[in-house]
Amino acid sequence: MKTEKQQTAVEWYAEEAMRLEIKKTKGNISVYQMINELSNVLNQAKEMENERLKEAYSMGRTNKSIKEFNETFKQQEL
Repeated sequence: MKTEKQQTAVEWYAEEAMRLEIKKTKGNISVYQMINELSNVLNQAKEMENERLKEAYSMGRTNKSIKEFNETFKQQEL
């Protein structure tokens, strides 16, 4: 049986960072553009990891759906 491993946020970030470095090296983007895009990529990776943690917690600890978890999580933040 073959199971597909999902790409982690860190793996995705590393690939995107390398892609941006290559674009900068080839002269397709400036250093400023690379830094700006890299900042956006980092924020996306953080959000991906946050969602993965929410899902893992929701499914593994309480058997709640993600929607129920989000409702509980938002109520606790208020």
